[in-house]
Amino acid sequence: MLRNLATNQKIEKVSSAQGVFRFIDVAPGDYELKIAATGFQEFTNPALQLKPGDDLVRDVTLVASPSAAPPQPQFPQLPAGTTNPPTGTQPEPSPAVPPNALQNGNLQQSGQPPAPEPLPPPDQVFHPDPDRWSIAMPDWDRYGIGGEHPYVKGSKWDPFNRNKLKGDVPIIGKQTFLNLTATSDTFFDGRRLPTPTDVSSARPGSSDFFGKGGQIFLDQTFAFSFDLFHGDTSFRPVDWRIRITPVVSLNYLDVQELGVVNVDVTKGTTRLASHLGLQEAFAEVKLHDLGPNYDFVSVRAGIQAFNSDFRGFLFVEEQPGVRFFGNLDSNRWQYNVAYFNFLEKNTNSGLNSMALRNQQVIIANAYRQDFLFQGYSTQLSVHYNKDDASIHYDDNGFLVRPAPIGAVFSNGMIRPHSVHAAYLGWTGDGHIGLLNLTHAFYQALGNDSFNAIAGKAVTINAQMAALELSYDKDWFRIKSSVFYASGSANPSSSRARGFDSIDDFPEFAGGIFSFWNRESIRLTGSGVALNSGDSLLPDLRSNKDEGQANFVNPGIFLANIGADFDLTPKLRGFANVNYLRFERTETLEQILFQSPIHHSIGVDSSIGVRYRPPLTENISIAAGAATLIPGQGLKDIYTGRVMFSLFTDLRFQF
Repeated sequence: MLRNLATNQKIEKVSSAQGVFRFIDVAPGDYELKIAATGFQEFTNPALQLKPGDDLVRDVTLVASPSAAPPQPQFPQLPAGTTNPPTGTQPEPSPAVPPNALQNGNLQQSGQPPAPEPLPPPDQVFHPDPDRWSIAMPDWDRYGIGGEHPYVKGSKWDPFNRNKLKGDVPIIGKQTFLNLTATSDTFFDGRRLPTPTDVSSARPGSSDFFGKGGQIFLDQTFAFSFDLFHGDTSFRPVDWRIRITPVVSLNYLDVQELGVVNVDVTKGTTRLASHLGLQEAFAEVKLHDLGPNYDFVSVRAGIQAFNSDFRGFLFVEEQPGVRFFGNLDSNRWQYNVAYFNFLEKNTNSGLNSMALRNQQVIIANAYRQDFLFQGYSTQLSVHYNKDDASIHYDDNGFLVRPAPIGAVFSNGMIRPHSVHAAYLGWTGDGHIGLLNLTHAFYQALGNDSFNAIAGKAVTINAQMAALELSYDKDWFRIKSSVFYASGSANPSSSRARGFDSIDDFPEFAGGIFSFWNRESIRLTGSGVALNSGDSLLPDLRSNKDEGQANFVNPGIFLANIGADFDLTPKLRGFANVNYLRFERTETLEQILFQSPIHHSIGVDSSIGVRYRPPLTENISIAAGAATLIPGQGLKDIYTGRVMFSLFTDLRFQF
């Protein structure tokens, strides 16, 4: 009984069989607590002060009453000759002791409450089962109308309820599980990009320098992941794991000018290609448990996916390597030390091939959760990219390594070069109070043995910075962000000041919905792209996946304002507007033999939706539309025609 000392209001509760009681929604004030139980002395706490927001817990041990007679144990018994009763049945209890039963030779007084019975030992009331995974579940329709069942038996086609193929039930012993995942991803992109005509124009007699820029790209991929692991629960890291993920791609490209789908113009304006790539094939072993709170250190070797920061600004890849990872201090610290030896990529699908490409990357990073502020995580990292000199043509016959630009051709010979670059990074993600925050800064240092634009060996000194602030209000989030990458003011200098990544995939300033981020615009009159697809950097690479990092580039400044809308629990909307400008234009002027070229790139506007019909990732649909209205800088390089893109991405996953 809980009594308010000011109002004398009383609240009474009866405890559970375990002696647990709760008083819910009690008004602040001073209270007296009394506990009474048959056969025990009454407990009283005369002064309990409850403040607003308090959650008081009291552990109380009652003292047996001196007048109470010693209890006689009366245990329920299993039937004679039976060790394990049938599943779903309970042992028959012995008859209860009547109030006037004979105890210790004395007749208990009429009306006196009986002494409490002690709990029987566990081996007399519990039924052990040798395999907790195979316990039969009863049929039970709670309301008699179907639709909600506390015991769901599951099936091999149901990925959510007791499915042996989804890691819910062991396939070997009691701790070895198999999780199979099958994914179908259909991506369609219709776009208009500036496309120059050449000597073999698809429109003979045309006097226009730029031809028709319409393009259609369709990519169908099927991924199958086989994940075999040994573990205990969902919280404890696995003891060991083997995962293999082959991916099949079938892609189609239709353009309106020759020399786009293949270096050989006789190949026409369409291309149908397919490729089988191995995107994951690794083994993982937990080396040691570092504490009782699931702190651990593990090693993973083989082809594996890795994103080295929060938003994918520098390194997002699926490559063979060795990675040590784990956590400390109850998961407040996480860390990675990794070495990757790169495979060549298939040009048209972006999937792995089985040939090495003379590039190694070493990464070490550490994350700290709740750094200075609760909800804010920070990361420090070091990356080292060793991309050795080599000559490589892509699957369509174009030279991509080294990039076919500037002084790369000398006396009829191709001059390959090596790029060795180190990155020091500080990034953060989370919230400080009501303000959501994401930031990144990278300093790049190193050397390029021969940069074709500079025409000489160069030392690298470049920077990148990004900041996003957002605020949540009910069902929408408003946000604003800026992105900066330094550029080279003197492209002929021995110092390369333009920032470039290893292999980025940024989820920033609109992500895949942004035209500038998603599409790749080729630079007229050269063998490189102004910007690579799925990147914010105008790095003048021949190809992001197969080319080499280039630190003699114009750099960029981007300012973004946008919003995300939770329109329904299943439907989310996105809207973004980006203003873009080159940091420096001297590199472009030197390559294109054109001056002046202005700084303004233009305004990138995009809208998009992501729809999940079953409120899970099993079916998801993303669609978007984006335009890039050229600024004076793009008009100087190309034309004033508006560039646009429409895309859809349909994903099914089991």
